[in-house]
Amino acid sequence: MNTSFASIFRAGLMGLLLGTLSFVAAAVEVRFTRVADNVYAYVGDTEGRTYENEGLNANLGLVVTPAGAVLIDSGPTRQVAQKIEAAVRAVTSQPIRWVINTGGQDHRWLGNGYFKEKGAEIIAHQNAEADMKARAGEHVEGLSRVLKERFEGTVPVLPTRWLTEPDTRLDLGGTVIELKHRGGGHTPGDTLVWLPQTRVLFSGDVVYVDRILGLHPVSRTKTWLQSFAVIEELKPAVIVPGHGRVTDLATAQKDTRDLLLALRAHMKKAVDEGVDISAAVKSFDGKPFLYLKHAEVWLPQLTNQTYLEMERE
Repeated sequence: MNTSFASIFRAGLMGLLLGTLSFVAAAVEVRFTRVADNVYAYVGDTEGRTYENEGLNANLGLVVTPAGAVLIDSGPTRQVAQKIEAAVRAVTSQPIRWVINTGGQDHRWLGNGYFKEKGAEIIAHQNAEADMKARAGEHVEGLSRVLKERFEGTVPVLPTRWLTEPDTRLDLGGTVIELKHRGGGHTPGDTLVWLPQTRVLFSGDVVYVDRILGLHPVSRTKTWLQSFAVIEELKPAVIVPGHGRVTDLATAQKDTRDLLLALRAHMKKAVDEGVDISAAVKSFDGKPFLYLKHAEVWLPQLTNQTYLEMERE
Protein backbone atom coordinates (compact mmCIF):
# COMPACT_ATOMS: atom_id res chain seq x y z
CA MET A 1 0.00 0.00 0.00
CA ASN A 2 1.64 3.31 -1.04
CA THR A 3 1.88 6.21 1.42
CA SER A 4 -0.71 8.33 -0.32
CA PHE A 5 -3.27 5.54 -0.51
CA ALA A 6 -2.59 4.52 3.11
CA SER A 7 -3.23 8.08 4.28
CA ILE A 8 -6.49 8.23 2.38
CA PHE A 9 -7.49 4.82 3.75
CA ARG A 10 -6.73 5.83 7.34
CA ALA A 11 -8.62 9.11 6.95
CA GLY A 12 -11.60 7.30 5.48
CA LEU A 13 -11.55 4.69 8.24
CA MET A 14 -11.35 7.39 10.91
CA GLY A 15 -14.27 9.23 9.32
CA LEU A 16 -16.29 6.03 9.28
CA LEU A 17 -15.52 5.34 12.93
CA LEU A 18 -16.39 8.89 13.94
CA GLY A 19 -19.58 8.74 11.94
CA THR A 20 -20.48 5.46 13.62
CA LEU A 21 -19.76 6.89 17.05
CA SER A 22 -21.87 9.95 16.27
CA PHE A 23 -24.67 7.73 15.06
CA VAL A 24 -24.56 5.63 18.23
CA ALA A 25 -24.44 8.74 20.41
CA ALA A 26 -27.54 10.23 18.76
CA ALA A 27 -29.99 8.48 21.05
CA VAL A 28 -32.15 9.50 23.97
CA GLU A 29 -30.80 9.11 27.50
CA VAL A 30 -33.43 8.56 30.16
CA ARG A 31 -32.57 9.78 33.64
CA PHE A 32 -34.95 10.52 36.50
CA THR A 33 -34.41 13.55 38.74
CA ARG A 34 -35.80 13.86 42.26
CA VAL A 35 -38.60 16.41 42.71
CA ALA A 36 -39.78 15.32 46.20
CA ASP A 37 -39.30 12.41 48.59
CA ASN A 38 -39.65 9.22 46.52
CA VAL A 39 -40.96 11.22 43.54
CA TYR A 40 -38.96 11.68 40.34
CA ALA A 41 -39.38 13.14 36.87
CA TYR A 42 -37.79 12.71 33.49
CA VAL A 43 -38.01 15.88 31.38
CA GLY A 44 -38.14 15.07 27.69
CA ASP A 45 -37.11 16.91 24.57
CA THR A 46 -39.26 19.89 23.59
CA GLU A 47 -38.74 19.29 19.88
CA GLY A 48 -40.99 17.13 17.76
CA ARG A 49 -40.55 13.38 17.48
CA THR A 50 -37.16 12.69 15.93
CA TYR A 51 -34.88 9.74 15.31
CA GLU A 52 -32.44 11.25 17.81
CA ASN A 53 -34.93 11.64 20.68
CA GLU A 54 -36.53 8.28 19.79
CA GLY A 55 -40.00 9.82 19.91
CA LEU A 56 -39.67 10.60 23.63
CA ASN A 57 -40.53 14.30 23.46
CA ALA A 58 -42.59 14.23 26.65
CA ASN A 59 -42.11 14.02 30.40
CA LEU A 60 -42.41 10.91 32.55
CA GLY A 61 -42.91 10.33 36.26
CA LEU A 62 -41.79 7.84 38.87
CA VAL A 63 -43.13 7.24 42.39
CA VAL A 64 -41.22 4.79 44.60
CA THR A 65 -43.26 2.95 47.24
CA PRO A 66 -42.22 0.27 49.75
CA ALA A 67 -44.02 -2.34 47.63
CA GLY A 68 -42.94 -1.32 44.13
CA ALA A 69 -42.51 1.55 41.72
CA VAL A 70 -45.26 3.48 39.94
CA LEU A 71 -44.33 4.66 36.44
CA ILE A 72 -46.28 7.56 35.00
CA ASP A 73 -46.42 7.01 31.22
CA SER A 74 -44.56 4.24 29.44
CA GLY A 75 -42.86 6.00 26.51
CA PRO A 76 -43.34 5.73 22.74
CA THR A 77 -41.60 2.42 21.94
CA ARG A 78 -40.54 -0.91 23.39
CA GLN A 79 -36.88 0.09 23.11
CA VAL A 80 -37.47 3.32 25.02
CA ALA A 81 -39.44 1.34 27.63
CA GLN A 82 -36.32 -0.74 28.23
CA LYS A 83 -34.33 2.46 28.76
CA ILE A 84 -37.00 3.72 31.16
CA GLU A 85 -36.75 0.50 33.17
CA ALA A 86 -32.97 0.87 33.35
CA ALA A 87 -33.37 4.49 34.51
CA VAL A 88 -35.78 3.35 37.22
CA ARG A 89 -33.24 0.76 38.39
CA ALA A 90 -30.72 3.57 38.81
CA VAL A 91 -33.11 5.13 41.36
CA THR A 92 -34.57 2.10 43.14
CA SER A 93 -34.33 -1.68 43.32
CA GLN A 94 -38.12 -1.85 43.44
CA PRO A 95 -39.73 -3.35 40.31
CA ILE A 96 -42.23 -1.35 38.27
CA ARG A 97 -45.53 -2.79 39.48
CA TRP A 98 -47.89 -0.14 38.16
CA VAL A 99 -47.96 2.04 35.04
CA ILE A 100 -50.36 4.96 34.71
CA ASN A 101 -51.12 6.26 31.21
CA THR A 102 -52.06 9.95 31.48
CA GLY A 103 -53.53 10.13 27.96
CA GLY A 104 -53.83 8.65 24.51
CA GLN A 105 -50.81 10.26 22.84
CA ASP A 106 -48.23 7.75 21.56
CA HIS A 107 -45.45 8.66 24.00
CA ARG A 108 -47.86 8.08 26.89
CA TRP A 109 -48.65 4.43 26.20
CA LEU A 110 -46.90 2.63 23.35
CA GLY A 111 -44.33 1.25 25.80
CA ASN A 112 -47.11 -0.55 27.70
CA GLY A 113 -46.39 -3.94 26.18
CA TYR A 114 -42.91 -4.15 27.64
CA PHE A 115 -44.10 -3.42 31.18
CA LYS A 116 -47.13 -5.68 30.90
CA GLU A 117 -44.79 -8.56 30.04
CA LYS A 118 -42.90 -7.74 33.24
CA GLY A 119 -46.10 -8.12 35.24
CA ALA A 120 -47.09 -4.48 35.72
CA GLU A 121 -50.71 -3.38 35.99
CA ILE A 122 -51.45 -0.70 33.36
CA ILE A 123 -53.97 1.92 34.49
CA ALA A 124 -55.80 4.62 32.51
CA HIS A 125 -59.17 6.36 32.38
CA GLN A 126 -61.89 4.72 30.32
CA ASN A 127 -62.18 7.81 28.11
CA ALA A 128 -58.75 7.02 26.67
CA GLU A 129 -59.79 3.62 25.30
CA ALA A 130 -61.60 4.66 22.13
CA ASP A 131 -58.90 7.21 21.30
CA MET A 132 -56.10 4.70 21.80
CA LYS A 133 -57.83 2.15 19.60
CA ALA A 134 -58.72 4.69 16.89
CA ARG A 135 -55.29 6.28 16.61
CA ALA A 136 -52.98 3.34 17.35
CA GLY A 137 -52.46 2.69 13.65
CA GLU A 138 -51.71 6.35 13.00
CA HIS A 139 -49.18 6.38 15.85
CA VAL A 140 -47.48 3.24 14.59
CA GLU A 141 -47.27 4.49 11.02
CA GLY A 142 -45.91 7.89 12.00
CA LEU A 143 -43.37 6.70 14.54
CA SER A 144 -42.11 3.77 12.48
CA ARG A 145 -41.43 6.13 9.59
CA VAL A 146 -39.40 8.49 11.81
CA LEU A 147 -37.72 6.01 14.15
CA LYS A 148 -37.04 3.18 11.66
CA GLU A 149 -35.27 0.29 13.42
CA ARG A 150 -35.69 2.04 16.76
CA PHE A 151 -39.42 1.34 16.56
CA GLU A 152 -38.95 -2.40 16.05
CA GLY A 153 -40.71 -4.63 18.55
CA THR A 154 -43.30 -2.02 19.47
CA VAL A 155 -46.88 -3.27 19.54
CA PRO A 156 -49.76 -1.17 20.89
CA VAL A 157 -50.99 -2.75 24.13
CA LEU A 158 -53.99 -1.28 25.92
CA PRO A 159 -54.18 -0.71 29.69
CA THR A 160 -55.31 -3.63 31.81
CA ARG A 161 -57.38 -1.55 34.23
CA TRP A 162 -59.80 1.17 33.16
CA LEU A 163 -61.03 3.79 35.62
CA THR A 164 -64.54 5.16 35.16
CA GLU A 165 -64.98 7.86 37.81
CA PRO A 166 -63.93 11.52 37.58
CA ASP A 167 -61.90 11.01 40.78
CA THR A 168 -60.22 7.78 41.82
CA ARG A 169 -58.15 7.34 44.96
CA LEU A 170 -55.63 4.51 44.75
CA ASP A 171 -53.40 3.03 47.42
CA LEU A 172 -50.39 1.73 45.53
CA GLY A 173 -47.80 0.17 47.77
CA GLY A 174 -48.94 2.27 50.71
CA THR A 175 -48.78 5.52 48.75
CA VAL A 176 -51.98 7.43 48.02
CA ILE A 177 -52.30 8.49 44.38
CA GLU A 178 -55.38 10.34 43.16
CA LEU A 179 -56.34 10.31 39.49
CA LYS A 180 -58.58 13.12 38.25
CA HIS A 181 -60.32 13.19 34.89
CA ARG A 182 -62.59 15.95 33.57
CA GLY A 183 -63.22 14.87 29.99
CA GLY A 184 -59.69 15.22 28.70
CA GLY A 185 -58.19 18.10 26.78
CA HIS A 186 -55.23 17.43 24.51
CA THR A 187 -56.65 13.89 24.21
CA PRO A 188 -59.93 12.48 25.55
CA GLY A 189 -58.15 10.39 28.17
CA ASP A 190 -56.01 13.14 29.72
CA THR A 191 -55.80 12.47 33.44
CA LEU A 192 -54.11 14.31 36.30
CA VAL A 193 -51.98 12.32 38.75
CA TRP A 194 -52.03 13.95 42.20
CA LEU A 195 -49.79 12.99 45.12
CA PRO A 196 -51.41 14.61 48.16
CA GLN A 197 -48.60 13.69 50.60
CA THR A 198 -45.96 15.63 48.65
CA ARG A 199 -48.33 18.01 46.81
CA VAL A 200 -46.75 17.05 43.51
CA LEU A 201 -48.92 16.94 40.40
CA PHE A 202 -48.12 15.07 37.21
CA SER A 203 -50.35 16.87 34.74
CA GLY A 204 -49.81 14.87 31.58
CA ASP A 205 -50.71 16.97 28.57
CA VAL A 206 -53.04 19.24 30.55
CA VAL A 207 -50.00 21.49 31.13
CA TYR A 208 -47.38 22.63 28.63
CA VAL A 209 -44.66 25.09 29.63
CA ASP A 210 -41.72 26.46 27.63
CA ARG A 211 -43.22 25.21 24.36
CA ILE A 212 -46.60 25.88 22.83
CA LEU A 213 -49.40 23.41 23.47
CA GLY A 214 -50.82 21.18 20.75
CA LEU A 215 -54.37 20.84 19.44
CA HIS A 216 -55.59 17.97 17.30
CA PRO A 217 -59.00 16.95 15.99
CA VAL A 218 -59.49 14.90 19.19
CA SER A 219 -58.57 17.85 21.44
CA ARG A 220 -61.21 19.87 23.30
CA THR A 221 -60.26 23.25 24.74
CA LYS A 222 -63.44 23.40 26.84
CA THR A 223 -62.73 20.24 28.82
CA TRP A 224 -59.03 21.11 28.83
CA LEU A 225 -59.86 24.23 30.84
CA GLN A 226 -62.09 22.15 33.13
CA SER A 227 -59.12 19.90 33.78
CA PHE A 228 -56.91 22.91 34.40
CA ALA A 229 -59.41 24.27 36.92
CA VAL A 230 -58.79 21.17 39.03
CA ILE A 231 -55.09 22.06 39.16
CA GLU A 232 -55.96 25.52 40.39
CA GLU A 233 -58.14 23.99 43.12
CA LEU A 234 -55.35 21.65 44.23
CA LYS A 235 -52.69 24.38 44.32
CA PRO A 236 -49.77 21.98 43.87
CA ALA A 237 -46.34 22.83 45.25
CA VAL A 238 -44.72 21.27 42.16
CA ILE A 239 -46.11 20.53 38.71
CA VAL A 240 -44.45 18.07 36.38
CA PRO A 241 -46.01 19.16 33.09
CA GLY A 242 -46.57 17.01 30.05
CA HIS A 243 -43.93 19.03 28.21
CA GLY A 244 -41.33 21.47 29.49
CA ARG A 245 -39.46 22.00 32.73
CA VAL A 246 -40.78 21.07 36.16
CA THR A 247 -42.76 24.14 37.10
CA ASP A 248 -45.24 25.97 39.33
CA LEU A 249 -48.89 26.96 39.02
CA ALA A 250 -48.23 30.55 37.93
CA THR A 251 -46.08 29.41 34.99
CA ALA A 252 -48.62 26.75 34.02
CA GLN A 253 -51.35 29.38 34.01
CA LYS A 254 -49.30 31.71 31.85
CA ASP A 255 -48.09 29.13 29.33
CA THR A 256 -51.20 26.94 29.04
CA ARG A 257 -54.37 28.36 30.60
CA ASP A 258 -53.99 31.90 29.29
CA LEU A 259 -53.44 30.69 25.73
CA LEU A 260 -56.50 28.45 25.85
CA LEU A 261 -58.62 31.29 27.23
CA ALA A 262 -57.37 33.69 24.55
CA LEU A 263 -58.05 31.21 21.74
CA ARG A 264 -61.57 30.47 22.94
CA ALA A 265 -62.50 34.12 23.56
CA HIS A 266 -61.30 35.24 20.14
CA MET A 267 -62.86 32.38 18.21
CA LYS A 268 -66.17 32.52 20.07
CA LYS A 269 -66.50 36.19 19.15
CA ALA A 270 -65.59 35.42 15.54
CA VAL A 271 -68.14 32.61 15.28
CA ASP A 272 -70.87 34.66 17.00
CA GLU A 273 -70.28 37.55 14.61
CA GLY A 274 -70.15 35.36 11.49
CA VAL A 275 -66.46 36.04 10.75
CA ASP A 276 -65.11 33.38 8.39
CA ILE A 277 -62.36 31.06 9.62
CA SER A 278 -59.60 32.56 7.47
CA ALA A 279 -60.19 36.07 8.78
CA ALA A 280 -60.56 34.82 12.35
CA VAL A 281 -57.26 32.98 12.19
CA LYS A 282 -55.42 35.96 10.74
CA SER A 283 -56.84 38.39 13.30
CA PHE A 284 -55.84 36.38 16.37
CA ASP A 285 -53.19 38.25 18.35
CA GLY A 286 -50.56 35.64 19.11
CA LYS A 287 -47.84 38.11 20.12
CA PRO A 288 -48.23 37.50 23.89
CA PHE A 289 -47.37 33.83 23.28
CA LEU A 290 -44.49 34.08 20.82
CA TYR A 291 -42.00 33.44 23.64
CA LEU A 292 -43.16 29.81 23.65
CA LYS A 293 -41.09 27.42 21.56
CA HIS A 294 -42.63 26.58 18.15
CA ALA A 295 -45.32 29.26 18.58
CA GLU A 296 -44.93 30.76 15.11
CA VAL A 297 -45.27 27.33 13.50
CA TRP A 298 -48.19 26.03 15.56
CA LEU A 299 -50.36 29.09 16.21
CA PRO A 300 -52.17 28.96 12.83
CA GLN A 301 -53.14 25.36 13.48
CA LEU A 302 -54.27 26.12 17.04
CA THR A 303 -56.46 29.00 15.92
CA ASN A 304 -57.97 26.90 13.14
CA GLN A 305 -58.80 23.99 15.46
CA THR A 306 -60.31 26.28 18.09
CA TYR A 307 -62.56 28.01 15.55
CA LEU A 308 -63.89 24.61 14.39
CA GLU A 309 -64.50 23.60 17.98
CA MET A 310 -66.38 26.79 18.76
CA GLU A 311 -68.57 26.23 15.68
CA ARG A 312 -69.54 22.80 17.06
CA GLU A 313 -70.35 24.24 20.46
